Amino acid sequence: MTPLMTTPVPVPLWLLLLLCLVAVWALVSRLLVPSVRWFLRRRVHRVLDEVNTRLQIRIQPFKMTKRQVLIDRLLYDPKVLEAAEGLIEAEGMPRAVAMDRVRRYAQEIVPAFNPLFYFRLSYSLGRAIARSLYRVRLGYADEASLRAIPPDSTIVLLMNHRSNMDYVLISYMVADRSALSYAVGEWARIWPLESLIRAMGAYFVRRRSRNPLYRRVLQRYVQMATAAGVTQAVYPEGGLSRDGRLRPPKLGLLDYMLRDFDPQGERDLVFVPVGINYDRTLEDRTLLRDTEPSAAPRRGFAAAATTAGFFGRNLWMWLQGKWFRFGYACVSFGRPLSMRQYLQEHNFEFRKLEREARFGRIETLAGELMERIGSILPVLPVPLVATVFVEEPERRWGELELQARVQELLAALEASGAQLYIPRQDRAYAVAFGLRNLVLRHLVEETDGLYRAAPGELPVLRYYANSIAHLG
Repeated sequence: MTPLMTTPVPVPLWLLLLLCLVAVWALVSRLLVPSVRWFLRRRVHRVLDEVNTRLQIRIQPFKMTKRQVLIDRLLYDPKVLEAAEGLIEAEGMPRAVAMDRVRRYAQEIVPAFNPLFYFRLSYSLGRAIARSLYRVRLGYADEASLRAIPPDSTIVLLMNHRSNMDYVLISYMVADRSALSYAVGEWARIWPLESLIRAMGAYFVRRRSRNPLYRRVLQRYVQMATAAGVTQAVYPEGGLSRDGRLRPPKLGLLDYMLRDFDPQGERDLVFVPVGINYDRTLEDRTLLRDTEPSAAPRRGFAAAATTAGFFGRNLWMWLQGKWFRFGYACVSFGRPLSMRQYLQEHNFEFRKLEREARFGRIETLAGELMERIGSILPVLPVPLVATVFVEEPERRWGELELQARVQELLAALEASGAQLYIPRQDRAYAVAFGLRNLVLRHLVEETDGLYRAAPGELPVLRYYANSIAHLG
């Protein structure tokens, strides 16, 4: 052995540590990572086999397709390529830059559904959150019509948007029927929330984007998912109600789903109206600020401080034993609307109409769907009692007078066909429950056994009354 081969070679400590880390990583990637992947893949298949035996709507293969495959499908979709070519010609953009934009848009939109996460962690967490905050109830469901939907149909739940709790509540309520794919706004694109929402199968939407290339990529993803039978959940209002009333519908996502729909195709497209209401909306005061022109929007630190303050106050009340759940959260499922049947009855097809005529027809359809949603919106105790105080804000009510007025309202709502949720089937208890919740929140004040709207709280009372105002 030559002296050169036995001469020590000095190595910096940082380089030695780096070499050790690389060696450990190589060992892990060669020996452990394949085993972990195999273990997780086996767990995923077990979950799929289990849930597909109990779900009314099986998980579609499209949802289980690898995310990169879906991104590549969008990248080389003929209609997306056509839009990219238009951008290249109009702006003189290099092809590589245009295609990089397409890839970034596709990566932004496409979800990464994980059934293990959805049916194990997400469902358990959602159930715990929903039931710890609210008394969760099913209000009304047209079970006969829902069961009659052909199993190979594409089902789209169309819901009013009251709170960000809607996502948690609906996923929990339909967990025994299907795995939902949500259209989620840009608010959720923050770490680590973005990754969690993707794992639940949601896709992200820039609701205010006018970029034609982005909109074409989004359109093609929605059309692919719809054609593949993916069960989707869409808020046609396009955002949260700021004043408690139903908002006019946005037509974009509906247009994407309908513009290529073939009524003679293998799948029907069925819209199911869903009505959601709460005795308390977590964001009520924040939403009302958006209706005040002089109020500066709370963003960044101010929004975080408001949220922290809300949780801090409720935690302190819980530690003192003074905390109560936020009343009832109720969901109703209305009569489905089959597009195959609808187009047959009206004797036209969306795919054969020019853009202006198509949007006119979609606007009419959206109006009908919003009416269906509004008609099944659950009537809950707090909105009922709030309505009385909004009608006569200066009046002081005795409890018996309040009971009598609410009973009159209930009778009128029942006669109009509204969906009432009466806790314990006891109308007097419903009034007492609603009144107690308003007093606890200091929205109503009590003096010598008489109740009146608290000064300055009329906007919040009106917010809750507005949720059922259209039913009268």
